[in-house]
Amino acid sequence: MTMTEIAQTIDAAFSAQRDTVASRRQSFGLAERRAALARLGRAIRQNETALIAALATDFGKPEAEVILTEIVPVMQEIRHTSRHLRRWMRARRVLPTLATLGTSARVRPEARGVCLIIAPWNYPFSLAIGPLVSALAAGNSAIIKPSEMAPATSAFIARLISEIFPPDLVTVIEGAVDTSTELLAQPFDHIFFTGSPKVGKIVMGAAAKTLASVTLELGGKSPTIIGPDADLNAAARWIAFGKFANAGQTCIAPDHVFVHHAVKNDFLTALRDRIAGSYGTGPTSPHLARIVNADHATRLAGLLRDAVAKGARVLLEGGQKDREMGPTLIESITPEMEIDHEEIFGPILPIMTYDNLDTVIDRINGRPKPLALYIFSKQRSQVDRIIAAISSGGVGVNLTVAQFVHPNLPFGGVNTSGIGMAHGHYGFRAFSHERAILSNHFSALPLIFPPYTPKVNRLVALIKRILG
Repeated sequence: MTMTEIAQTIDAAFSAQRDTVASRRQSFGLAERRAALARLGRAIRQNETALIAALATDFGKPEAEVILTEIVPVMQEIRHTSRHLRRWMRARRVLPTLATLGTSARVRPEARGVCLIIAPWNYPFSLAIGPLVSALAAGNSAIIKPSEMAPATSAFIARLISEIFPPDLVTVIEGAVDTSTELLAQPFDHIFFTGSPKVGKIVMGAAAKTLASVTLELGGKSPTIIGPDADLNAAARWIAFGKFANAGQTCIAPDHVFVHHAVKNDFLTALRDRIAGSYGTGPTSPHLARIVNADHATRLAGLLRDAVAKGARVLLEGGQKDREMGPTLIESITPEMEIDHEEIFGPILPIMTYDNLDTVIDRINGRPKPLALYIFSKQRSQVDRIIAAISSGGVGVNLTVAQFVHPNLPFGGVNTSGIGMAHGHYGFRAFSHERAILSNHFSALPLIFPPYTPKVNRLVALIKRILG
C-alpha cells in the first residue's frame, strides 16, 4: 500500500473504535468481557495447528516450544483473568481521613478507551495476544500491530482476530515501520509497546505528543550470578533452557554469566553436558529455533567475530549455517568488545569469572538496569544482599525466565528496561484508569469556607494543630 492508503486505513480503523468508546463504557461489562475472552480462547485452541505451522515458518520453532512459550502463557492469562475479573472490576472502598470525615471514597477502575498494542517479532503471538487479554478485560478496544519480521504469524493473528471480533472492538493492522509511524500519530488513550529501548524512546516521544499513557516492555543485558555454593547441575539446566530457548531471542534470557572462580570449571562441564544433551552439537538441531532473519544472523556473527578479534576465547563453538546458530560459549570479555554493551539476543553466552562479589555488583550497577536478574546460590543472605544491591525488572532465584509465566507477579522493567507492568491484575491495571470518587454525606468542611472570619480562623488553627 502507498502511504496515503496506509493513512486512510489507519484513520478508518481508529475512528471506528473511537466512535464506540462512549457506548462501550456502558455496554461492555463483566459478562461481555468474559465472553470476549472465551471467544479468544476457543479460537486459539481451534487454530493451534495453524499457529504452530506459522511459527515453524517464521522461526523453525519446535512444536513443544511453541506450546510452552506462545500458547500456554496466553491461555493461562485468559483463564486467570476470567476467574478474577469480577473482583478486579469492583470499585474499591478506601477509608476516610480526619479531614474527610463525613464522606465516603472509592476507586473505580475504568477503561482507558482506544489502545494500541505494538508487538515484537521474537514471541510474535504471545506478546501480541497477552496484552490484548488485559486490554479487553479492562474494557478497552484495541488495534494490534504485529511484527512484520514474523510475517506468517502476523498473517495468522490478522485472520484469527478478524474471525472473532468486530473491527470496532479489536482489529489488526499489518505493516512495517511506516505503518507503526502512522499509528503512533493517532491520539490513542494507551500504547502498549514491546521491543528494544531504542524504539521504546521513539514510542514514548510519539505518545508525548498526544499525552497518551504508555506501557513499555523493553529489554537489556540480563546478568546471571552463580555463587560458590550453587547447585551447578541445576544452574546448568536452567541457564541452558533460559538462554537457548528460541535460539536466545528472548528479552529476559540470561545475557551473560558471572561464575565464582572456585566452581567455574565444574559449571562449564555441567553446562557443556547439558547443551550437548539438549541440542546436540553444531548449528542444526530439531530442538533449536532459527535466528529470525539473515540480518540478525549476520549481526550475531559480527558480534562473535568482533569479540574474538579483540581477545575473547571460544569455549564452545556452536557453529552457524545461514539462519541456524548453535549454542556458543565465550570468555575473556572486555569493555572494548561490542558484545559487552549490546544486548546479544542470540545463542551466544559470555562466561565471566569473579572472586569478589562486590566487583560484580559494581559492574552491573554501572550499566543500564536490566529487565531480569538471575541468582544461583543456596545462601539466603547472599541472595538477599544481591537483590538489595542491584535494581532490575524482576529476579529469578535458582531459576531463569519462569517469572514471566507467574500470573500473580508483575512483569516489567525499570528505566531503560521498561515502564509499567503487565500480566494478570497488573496488566488489567495498566489498561485501566483508576478513577477517584468522593461522595459527601455530612462533611464539616463548609465550616471553614470563606469568608475567613475570626471563628473560621480559629477552626483553621485547630485543624493545623491536629493535622498540620
